[in-house]
Amino acid sequence: MNSQIFLATFVAYVVAMIGFGWWISRHKRGSGDDFLLGGRSVPLFLTIGTTVATMVGTGSSMGAVGFGYANGWAGALYGIGGAVGVLLLALLFAPVRKLRFMTMSEELSYYVGANRLVRYLVALLIYVACIGWLGAHILGGGLYLSWMADIDLTTARVLVALGFGIYCVIGGYFAVVWTDTVQAVVLFAGFLLMAVLALVEVGGFGGLAAGMEAGAAGFLGIGAIGGLPALSLAAVIAVGVLATPSFRQRIYSGESVASVRRSFVITGVLYLGFSIIPAIIGMATHALNPGLENSNFAFPFLATEILPLGLGLLLLVAGLSATMSSASSDAIAGVSTLMRDLYVLATGHTPSARNVVRFSRLALVATIGLALAFALTSDNVITYITSMIATVMAGLFACALLGRFWPRYNWQGAVATLVSASATSLSIIANADWSAYWGNPSIPAVLAALVAGVAVSLLTRAPRTTPEQALAILDEERKRMEQAPDAALTENQVAATGR
Repeated sequence: MNSQIFLATFVAYVVAMIGFGWWISRHKRGSGDDFLLGGRSVPLFLTIGTTVATMVGTGSSMGAVGFGYANGWAGALYGIGGAVGVLLLALLFAPVRKLRFMTMSEELSYYVGANRLVRYLVALLIYVACIGWLGAHILGGGLYLSWMADIDLTTARVLVALGFGIYCVIGGYFAVVWTDTVQAVVLFAGFLLMAVLALVEVGGFGGLAAGMEAGAAGFLGIGAIGGLPALSLAAVIAVGVLATPSFRQRIYSGESVASVRRSFVITGVLYLGFSIIPAIIGMATHALNPGLENSNFAFPFLATEILPLGLGLLLLVAGLSATMSSASSDAIAGVSTLMRDLYVLATGHTPSARNVVRFSRLALVATIGLALAFALTSDNVITYITSMIATVMAGLFACALLGRFWPRYNWQGAVATLVSASATSLSIIANADWSAYWGNPSIPAVLAALVAGVAVSLLTRAPRTTPEQALAILDEERKRMEQAPDAALTENQVAATGR
């Protein structure tokens, strides 16, 4: 495929998405609630669309297909883990929509009496996690933009960051969910078509195993990567979904608990069925060309080899653009945390309602720039994602689980949960033998976090602030942010949130 044709098509597609995002959101940018949460009125079909686009984004198009290229049916583990995560999110956390949280740090602090230390510690971790997810999207998108357009990797990553950054800054969250939904339809249909054509090209399912190790061609590739590493890979993706701030953003922005729950169940079922598609594409690519220099190029290689030029161009550009849409969701989640929580930590007061949109746009530019800087340090999507999730997000998941379902949980236990998860993950990453045994640190990090959270909570004083009081504290502070200019936190508010 001519690299100049691809680059021109990519630019035209992104410009069209920017225009569409601006047009669809032109009446939805008047307040911070509109810009960051879509007015808390995102309907079921848009929640499904934006969630599917995120799931069928960087991880599936670059990570899971590449993993399937190298490890056969193990490429399905990404989809299985993602589907389990979305279904658990529907079951366990959809009801928090009725509490009108704006950020995940609000939610986790609510579970322990609106404690300030927990809220700001979680906010810092969430912001780091959002930058990590953004970096993964920029990394994955940049890799195959560079390969397809024949440009250097640094330039490609910059173009990807600019692509999603522009329509995210212009249109906010409502533009993101609409562009996601349009691209989800194209991507889902395109992946299915590519898998069918790939099977025809290699002579059916029997031809997928050509040239692959026997273990990779077995059940879920467990013979190639091992049982515990396979479980760890599925678990780390599930934990990522359960603790990723952008998925929480979809709960907070949905029009009702029922709408959010139904949309996640539909998405989970769809994605569970979809999970074998990246493995099929990866294995077919290996059968056709077992000598690719980088397994992450398996997806664009197959798209250019077996699809007609026009269809291949559309799928590749849509895939790249959906990667950017997924990134914009994470950018919005990170900036919501920055404006709602970290701004208060730094200044002692919330931004005035009239400044929220302007400050959010400036924060988006800074956040995307940070993510781009981190993305320049890695070249493997799956390694990047799994290391970041286990280190930063295992504790967030354990904290949310204990807080949601165990009334005895307190702020001391929450701090222990967060610290022990990160410490466990970093210890395993630093030890080559432990890393080889587990595959990634997600399972031991979550287990250590749960044990530490329970133990420390039982050894310290039970919470004194009721859930109703905690919610009132957060609602009052948020109300001042939305309605009053330069609303400073009062001494009484500060005292109320202390433990």
